[in-house]
Amino acid sequence: ERGICGLPTAFKAVYRGKGEGPTVAFLAEYDALVGMGHACGHNLIGPISIGAAIALREVMDDIAGSIVVFGTPAEETDGAKVMMSEKGVFDSVDAAMMVHPSDKNSVLSSSLAMDAIEFVYTGKAAHAAAVPHEGINALDAVIILFNSINALRQQLKDDVRIHGIISEGGVAPNIIPERAVARFYIRAAERLYVDEVVEKVLSCAKGAALATGAKLSTRNFEVSFDNLITNETLAKAFEKNMKFVGVKDILSTGEGPGSTDMGNVSHRAPAIHPYIAIAPEGTPGHSKLFLEAAASPTAHDALILAAKSLALTGYDVLTDSKLLEQIKQEFREKVKNE
Repeated sequence: ERGICGLPTAFKAVYRGKGEGPTVAFLAEYDALVGMGHACGHNLIGPISIGAAIALREVMDDIAGSIVVFGTPAEETDGAKVMMSEKGVFDSVDAAMMVHPSDKNSVLSSSLAMDAIEFVYTGKAAHAAAVPHEGINALDAVIILFNSINALRQQLKDDVRIHGIISEGGVAPNIIPERAVARFYIRAAERLYVDEVVEKVLSCAKGAALATGAKLSTRNFEVSFDNLITNETLAKAFEKNMKFVGVKDILSTGEGPGSTDMGNVSHRAPAIHPYIAIAPEGTPGHSKLFLEAAASPTAHDALILAAKSLALTGYDVLTDSKLLEQIKQEFREKVKNE
């Protein structure tokens, strides 16, 4: 089924077993970084999930349940999984899984909740030398916003990340900037604390408008991501299968400073977002080195191992009722505490 949730490049593919039973979902991401291509390795995620589904399909006629592959585009920007989660796509899923390329192997991953906010200041243009007093400097407001946020950092928890750019800052040095725009990502380990920090940042933005006389407008320029709730029971089952297929040097905890729309899925269904190494440890994501690694023979081998591990874990969920109940119980407890 193509175009689900009104997203032209999203899809849902289902294969049903011999009777009613659990539903295992493999999530296939596909997108790239602007100006860098596959420097985050997303070219591998879709094939990993599809490969797992094809492998597991071979035994589905003998077991109860269903496997689903969801095509989930645009994780790096507008996060299709956010809209899909909001529309209840994952609510009937018993286990949602995907594997992300990295410079190390890990299963108990985390990610930060995030809001993406644009601040637009509108001032009044004037000749910067002849009549500067006639102008209202929108760029000054943006600079004050940056400085206010920097001052705010001292009163925030250690897990908070706030980083931004000035996307518009005027047109010429001899014209008081009439319009200036800044874009920020605001992140924290928990969604509720992100909401609290956003209110503080908005206060900074209003203060900058008051100080300069510029008018302020704001908007979310990308969708908001929730923090990832890794289902540890499911993750341990996946780790067991990684070891079975020959993956070594598996870390107990994984990457966490970034954000992903898989976080939104994890608030709707038991989920894991493990990592598999395709590059030497220390290779930074979103870099030319990682771009080269994503097209390497090592990445191809890792793809096969990850697909096998996913398929085996899907089989465990479908056939081990005790494991499934433990997965569900952990999910209920963790989501209740969020």
